[in-house]
Amino acid sequence: MADSAAAVVIFQESLKWLLESIKNSKKFSAAGLIFDSSRKGWTPPLREINRRSLELGRPLEELVEKLIRETEKESQQLSSKNTWRKSYSFPASLDKLQENDDSLVSDLKKRDVLEILCKQTRIGNGIQMKGLCGAPESPEFTVGLDRPLNNLKFELLKDGVSILNLTGFGGSGKTTLARKLCRDDDIRGKFKENIMFVVFSKSPNLKIIVEKLFQHWGFQAPEFQSDESAVSGLELLLKEIGTSPKLLVLDDVWVGSESLVDKFKFQIPDYKILVTSRVAFPRFGTPCHLKPLSHDDALTLFRRFALQNDNTSNIPDDMLQQVVRGCRGSPLALNVVGGSLRGQPIELWQEMLKEWSHGHSILDSNNELLTRLQNSLNLLDDKLHIKECFMDFALFPEDQRIPVAALVDMWAELYKLDEDGIDAMANIYKLTTRNLANLVVTKEIAGDMNNNYKVYNNHFLLQHDLLRELAIHQSSQESFQRRERLILEINKNSCPEWWRQHRQQGLVSRILSLYSQWGIQQKQQVAARAISITTDEMIIPDWCNIQAAEAEVLVLNLRTKKYTLPEFMENMKKLKVLVLTNCGFHPSELNNFQLLGSLSNLKKIRLEKVSVPLLCKLKNLKKLSLYMCNINQAFESCSIPISDALPNLVELNIDYCKDLVELPAKLCDIIPLKKISISNCHKLSALPQEIGKLENLELLRLNSCTDLEELPDSTGKLHNLRFLDISNCISLNKLPEDIGNLNNLENLNMMGCLRCELPVSVLNLKHLKGVICDEETAASWEPFQPMLPQLRIEVPKVDINLNWLSGA
Repeated sequence: MADSAAAVVIFQESLKWLLESIKNSKKFSAAGLIFDSSRKGWTPPLREINRRSLELGRPLEELVEKLIRETEKESQQLSSKNTWRKSYSFPASLDKLQENDDSLVSDLKKRDVLEILCKQTRIGNGIQMKGLCGAPESPEFTVGLDRPLNNLKFELLKDGVSILNLTGFGGSGKTTLARKLCRDDDIRGKFKENIMFVVFSKSPNLKIIVEKLFQHWGFQAPEFQSDESAVSGLELLLKEIGTSPKLLVLDDVWVGSESLVDKFKFQIPDYKILVTSRVAFPRFGTPCHLKPLSHDDALTLFRRFALQNDNTSNIPDDMLQQVVRGCRGSPLALNVVGGSLRGQPIELWQEMLKEWSHGHSILDSNNELLTRLQNSLNLLDDKLHIKECFMDFALFPEDQRIPVAALVDMWAELYKLDEDGIDAMANIYKLTTRNLANLVVTKEIAGDMNNNYKVYNNHFLLQHDLLRELAIHQSSQESFQRRERLILEINKNSCPEWWRQHRQQGLVSRILSLYSQWGIQQKQQVAARAISITTDEMIIPDWCNIQAAEAEVLVLNLRTKKYTLPEFMENMKKLKVLVLTNCGFHPSELNNFQLLGSLSNLKKIRLEKVSVPLLCKLKNLKKLSLYMCNINQAFESCSIPISDALPNLVELNIDYCKDLVELPAKLCDIIPLKKISISNCHKLSALPQEIGKLENLELLRLNSCTDLEELPDSTGKLHNLRFLDISNCISLNKLPEDIGNLNNLENLNMMGCLRCELPVSVLNLKHLKGVICDEETAASWEPFQPMLPQLRIEVPKVDINLNWLSGA
């Protein structure tokens, strides 16, 4: 019934203009007569549409009669409301109205209504109409898309109105999958010819899109005066073209166009919308993410692009494997690189692999790939330093999880984001919805009801290697001395050839003299605010001789059993954050740790998977985070009192440290401490009685310390404590009798403490606002609830996830 929809829209647009003209004219009665005459002029073509539609077996009589009745009604109302007494002036206006009205009637009569009907007749005879927005041809060859295709089909073949979001970073195959979907037999079996495919792009024009949809159905669209009229026309079109299911594909929707997509949502049975975008839009439901191809699928696709199924190629299989691994499972990279190597001699293949082995990026010699990936950065705005945050991901090593807690520390200093991580997580969510990273939460730890004490120690980011290379490439556009981020990778797999040769010969002095070949001069000053150094078995203490006086963040990534902090750190007087991560399996032994004592501005240290050495005096350190470390030596064998080594420590985080059996009593001499968070230290059995000395402590988290049997009685002296987390401390059987003395306690998390008894003193917790617990413990709290007017008890759903047991 597309023909009727066209006539309806054309008729209504003309009628709308005419009615407005009549209402604004002072020749009301005469105008009404003209209108009545015009209506009679419109009737024959409408009836002709009806007659021809009957021939096609698609009756429109009811619709046409309704339009005629509405027209007559409008005419009668106008004629009855206006008398000859009002028709006394403006004859020129009447003449213009008559002229415009004649033009409208003539224009309507000249519409290609019969031609449209003839097209519909030809369609009925088996000739398909290919409109501007018809389903595109299916791609000739695809691999690795069967699972996401089946997931989308499952949703689209279900009954009801819905909108789906297919998302992935640039070049991941979204449009390819959408095209394949439109030509799928099951999809075409349901939606038949009612499949519309519209490319949205960066700056969509709604009126133009609607006009194209009208043309897709075979007729000229009206000239819409506004987006609202275009939307109304489209809704009418979709309702009148039949009752069959309809699928609208909106391809390449950019961030900021969500509200425009909403305008295409209509309450029409079995009408579905598929949105493809580099952005995951939560408002459109759970998105379908396209993941990188597996190695086997990537190899198959690469052969298609590079060899054109030429089985006689002289390119060795191991060389093909290496190139495919370098493309990181990206269909775009496989296409671009494969196309560039197609038909080329083997020497060019060898040259490219040699460059990659020497640390050159795949983006260095592929401008097309670089340009396509750079478009992803166009999705990022400048608010809250989102692009800079994306670039900072490259400070962490390839194929490794990026700890969100480290990013929170870094960004608080570099960009003045809040210390609690709210701004940082907002940026991370924006980056993950744009498919520029993936967020992995190994274990969710509840905070208070307002999330003021939420921690991110179990939050990690994963980034596709091509996106990391994009960030590195962007960072390297400035000269070595002027870069905001300096990223150095020295290891046996990627260090320059000259470094390997001279290192093997043991000629350290010649190595230093050759820095200029790598862009580093001796005593070379750099302006970078963030520096990342990745090494493996580097054992030369003075291997690098740069001066980084402006550096505020240093990220050290190592893969070695022993590591010596480089001497040049001593001159990093502005250093505020140190993140040191051992990417190996066993904890690494640190040497030269006392060097940190000379850094007066060092505020935050995060150590991961290292044996923490004897503490030196870190007089301005505010935050110390130890993740999967051996820590006994640091606390028990310290040559100076811990309170002297860390006199201004405000926050201490200890996670997954297997050798922590008892928290050292000397820690309780650090009076400035406000936050102590200990999680997944399963051997921790006791806290010191001296903990009551921490008069400034606001947060005490003892999460998943499964051997902890009791809290010391002195816990009741922590009068400033606002948040207490003893969740999953399964051996804890009671709370201290003096727990009621915690006058300022607002939130208590005791999820998983099934055996924990409540003392009567909990009645004194007048400021307690929230308790997070299981159902059995909630029943124990219910008798006290009437006496605690602010208390709200929350019983969250249990997430059965055992990843936390291994610290994964």
